Order: sequence, then C-alpha cells, then structure tokens
Amino acid sequence: MSRFESSRFVRNPQVMHVDILKSACDTLGWSYSVRGNELLVTDAKQGTKLYGEFALKLNLTTNEVTYNTYYMPNAAQKVEELQNQFYALNAAYAKNSLVQEFKKKGFTYKANDRFTPTTEEVYSFFMVGRSKDKNEDEPVAQIKFVILKDGTIVTDSDYLPNDVNERAHEAMDVLEQLLGNKRVMTKKTNIPAKYLAKMKPRRKNTQSIEQK
Repeated sequence: MSRFESSRFVRNPQVMHVDILKSACDTLGWSYSVRGNELLVTDAKQGTKLYGEFALKLNLTTNEVTYNTYYMPNAAQKVEELQNQFYALNAAYAKNSLVQEFKKKGFTYKANDRFTPTTEEVYSFFMVGRSKDKNEDEPVAQIKFVILKDGTIVTDSDYLPNDVNERAHEAMDVLEQLLGNKRVMTKKTNIPAKYLAKMKPRRKNTQSIEQK
C-alpha cells in the first residue's frame, strides 16, 4: 500500500489459515485432529474408506494444504466444497484483520455508502488516517479497500502524507504475514506535480510480526 498506487494481495489456493480451515471443517461436519506439526482431516464425508490415511492435511508451519487424491476419487468435489466454505470465512477474516491492523496504526474505519455487494466483491470500505505533521496542509487521507469473495484484498489510494503512508505500509506488512499472501503493487501515472516534492521515500524498518 502506498501513495498513488493500487495493490492486490495474490492468494495462494494451497495456503489456508488454520483457524479458518477449522471453522470451515466444523461447518461442513468434517472430522480433524492435530498431530505434531500437522492438522489432519480424517473424515471429509468422502464416501470411501481412507484406510487410516488423511483426506487432507495442513502443515502448521507453512499453512500449506495437501489433498489425498489416491484414496479419495472425489477429491476435486471435496476441494471445491472446502474452498467455497473457506473463502466465505476468509473474506470476513481478511476484513476483520485489515480493520484491526489499521486501527492499531491510528486509522479509523469509514463505510463505503456507495458500495453494493456482488458475487465477486463482498466488502468495500475506507480506512482514514490523520497526519501528525503540523506542517502538512492535507493531513487527512483515506485508502479504499475492496475484498473479493475468496478473501483477496484490493486497495486504491491517492495522496497520503508521509507518516500516514508509513503506518499504512506497516499495517500491510503484518497483513501479508497473517494472510499468507503477497502484494502486487501498481503505481499510478500522472501524479499531480504539487505532490511530487512532498512525498519522501519510505523508511525501511525491521519489525517483529506476531503470528496469530
């Protein structure tokens, strides 16, 4: 996230947050257990015997999912069932996590009153930040967020004061870790000349990110 920029969190369909995966399995009535460093789904209502094997497993270190296609001939159907349920929960998780991390950095939530949810876009809102720089003549700025049905976050911003931009980046860095997604950022062209001299490069900070 930065000034005069749009960005998109690129989802890896093989990565699933453990808490959301558990909730999805609970909703679907699937049985799972944690063994060592793995969460194993041992009954996905697959209709076939697994002979002690797993239907799918999640590596708790990488959050990567592996499906058992050998003993589960309807694996594609089960993957679709899980993903549909996971994505619905993941969209809500992405929104809540985003709002929470930005609030920690001093931003406030603002509803997008013009937004109507669609099958692809389920949430849209703004996070508003205020600069602490007394010399800033445009201290208040907002970032627009759209969250897609699978939890993908899309952002859009124009001018952000330097300190607001720093805090937005810090919040987004945490979100990358929480969601397991990477941001792809696209700079806008034709930035108004009055802003070019005001925008400083981002400071490079090393921060500790606490996993949830």
